[in-house]
Amino acid sequence: MQDKLNIAVFVDYDNIEIGVKSTLQRDFDVSIALDALKERGDIVAKFAYANWARQEGATRQMAANAVQMVQRIPSPRGDKNGADINLALDALEMAFTHDHVNAFAIVSGDSDFIPLVNKLKEYGKTVFVLGGKAFTSTILQQNCHEFISYESLIDEPHRPQRQPSSQRQPRRRATPLDIAQAMPLVERALQVLERRGVQPQLGLLKSTMLQLDATFSEKAYGAGSFSEFVEKLQQAGYVNLSGSEGRYFIERKPTAEPPKAPALKPEDALPLLRDVLEAHRLEMEGGCLADQLESWVLEANPEFSPASYGFQEFAELLNYAQDKLLVRVEPDEEKGLLVYLGAEFYPPAPAEPESLPEDVPLEEEPQPVVEGQPTPFAEPEPPPKPRRTRRAKTGEKASSTTRQTRTRRTRRTTTASPRLPMQ
Repeated sequence: MQDKLNIAVFVDYDNIEIGVKSTLQRDFDVSIALDALKERGDIVAKFAYANWARQEGATRQMAANAVQMVQRIPSPRGDKNGADINLALDALEMAFTHDHVNAFAIVSGDSDFIPLVNKLKEYGKTVFVLGGKAFTSTILQQNCHEFISYESLIDEPHRPQRQPSSQRQPRRRATPLDIAQAMPLVERALQVLERRGVQPQLGLLKSTMLQLDATFSEKAYGAGSFSEFVEKLQQAGYVNLSGSEGRYFIERKPTAEPPKAPALKPEDALPLLRDVLEAHRLEMEGGCLADQLESWVLEANPEFSPASYGFQEFAELLNYAQDKLLVRVEPDEEKGLLVYLGAEFYPPAPAEPESLPEDVPLEEEPQPVVEGQPTPFAEPEPPPKPRRTRRAKTGEKASSTTRQTRTRRTRRTTTASPRLPMQ
């Protein structure tokens, strides 16, 4: 991370707004996102893209936070990716023309921004992605420098909670993960710092962990700050701390006992989910609500818990399974998350052989002819050899012509004067 970050914020409002409504049952609050980004650097530019004629309520909060609203005019064909293209072009233009801007924040969960994130990183820019863990592509989360979870921001106790826009049930607070699940990442980061010969401090340890895993957040483990997260590690007996609060030095505890049970990985939950989808395949043909699918999973496995696999909520597991083509998730502002069977359950049909039109006769392949073997086909006779004629010399040619003339005269005389019988 650079010492001072000048951040340009680009908000894909249509995407983030429907994602927050369908998964968190509340309106998207841009001030919460901006406050989280201010903790990481100075915000020097703020843009939001949407069809603002349909977002009258959102325009007031955008104006109150000095966010420049870019109007997206949809075309008659729908223009689904119009905001994505405009946002990407403006971000790249700023990267080329504003050298002082060295960090970009993409507020969206759309996987279409992966090429933009990679291109900005190629130009040496720090890239933040802010979105929901339940609807932001896991590939997008893992390829930025730091992913900021919107769920973790609204779960902070000091933030005022806004009422949801509808009368649906309020969101359940996410379950904190076991602190032991963070130890593989902590140990890996400490080993990296040890090989560099650097004494691990709080800020250096966290930045190294983010380099290894951009999705890490201490809030997922129930800690309000990274220092509180490290103190939890010490209380669990995994690390040793030295120094005062705020200037902790962290080292691995050689006598620390490993977790009693091996930590499950996110991919370990896929076979369980696959079996449930296969068992309810008929009900899934028209899609179902995420809550209904979760109840089917609990019926098949009463001890199932998303937190055991590293997910705070069941919706995060569905988001991960969507990137693995196991399911297809569509957010709906009124119903919530709708889940459909993914591409894995619909393999492509085998290619059919090309068929000729009915009026075209089929040609039989010629049968091989083996010499000495009987065959229903007669062997074709070889063509006759042309005869060679000897060209006569000039004298011979004249003599031959004279003899032919005499022969013709004799034949004529014989025919004209038949011999009379003797008396």
